[in-house]
Amino acid sequence: MIRVLGGSLIRLRALLGKEYRQLLRDPRLRFTMLVPPLFQLVVFGYAASFDVRDADIAVVDQANTQTTRELLAGVTATGHFTAWRYPDLPSASAAMDRGRARAILRFAPDFARHPVAQIVTDGTDSNSAQMIVGELSQAIRRRSQQATGWQPPVQVEERAWFNENLDDRLYFVPGIIATILLVTTSILTAMTVVREREMGTLERLMVTPVARLEFLLGKITAVATVGLFEVLLVTTMAVAWFGVPFRGSYLALLLGVLLFLLSTLGIGLLISSYAATQQQAMLLAFFIIMPMVMLSGFAFPISNMPESVQWLTWLDPLRYFLVVIRDLFLKGGGLTEHLFEYGMMGLLGGAALLLSLLRVR
Repeated sequence: MIRVLGGSLIRLRALLGKEYRQLLRDPRLRFTMLVPPLFQLVVFGYAASFDVRDADIAVVDQANTQTTRELLAGVTATGHFTAWRYPDLPSASAAMDRGRARAILRFAPDFARHPVAQIVTDGTDSNSAQMIVGELSQAIRRRSQQATGWQPPVQVEERAWFNENLDDRLYFVPGIIATILLVTTSILTAMTVVREREMGTLERLMVTPVARLEFLLGKITAVATVGLFEVLLVTTMAVAWFGVPFRGSYLALLLGVLLFLLSTLGIGLLISSYAATQQQAMLLAFFIIMPMVMLSGFAFPISNMPESVQWLTWLDPLRYFLVVIRDLFLKGGGLTEHLFEYGMMGLLGGAALLLSLLRVR
């Protein structure tokens, strides 16, 4: 038994040496490991946001009173809106149709007798429309209270925990780290196995004493090392460049990454078992990865999805890893707070690796 185990370890060490040399020697693989993760983090870190920071609005002030001018001043004072005046509603509507304005703020000619401000938004982007309506309404209400000196009977004090400024970037960047890990490791695993088949080296390995389990362990161990390196790289950049706080346990993050890697590596091996070429592997990878990202709660809450779709999310390991990594970054905590997520990632990862072990030949 000891002799068999020793021989297996020797073969596994040789396989790992080959995999590491192949990963580091190929310029395309080096490029894949370093440049795309950093590029994706920078692009999505700045682009992924639901906040309304600069919106053009068409203003139709048919009343043209001191009150309407003060209300408009309160809107522009927020710094989030640029007001453009139009003489009537049809011209403002035409401007919104052409995309020059994202909302219309109208004060009717009888505003002095009926103080009602009308807000019309472009509903093609429903989320931005809701944000614009809410912020415009709040700015008008606040300015009106200051002008009249009226105080509502109930004062509401708002406070947000864990993300005090409600910055979308602090919510999205940890999720981007998880998606980068999913995309990179699953595609890299599939590509390395299929590349062996295309180059003919897989047939040479078949006539050696290397067992199927040893071959798979050599592949996934090398890619897992790359995944751990990328997590360290993008996490450091998220904290140092984007200012995302990390308040949790590093040990809890390491455990979550390792359990999530079980699923991503298993998915990559499954893709390689169905793909004959690297192009097929790439297409199959994106065919699987895109639904996983959509069903994970990365951008859209799972609770808002139809009940039948919510059942599918239970099979998505990214769903559980997003909960872990976002809580560790923003809320803090350690190992005991996410036992359910760890268990589900381990279960799904073990099932994916077992299925890939049966499929890969």
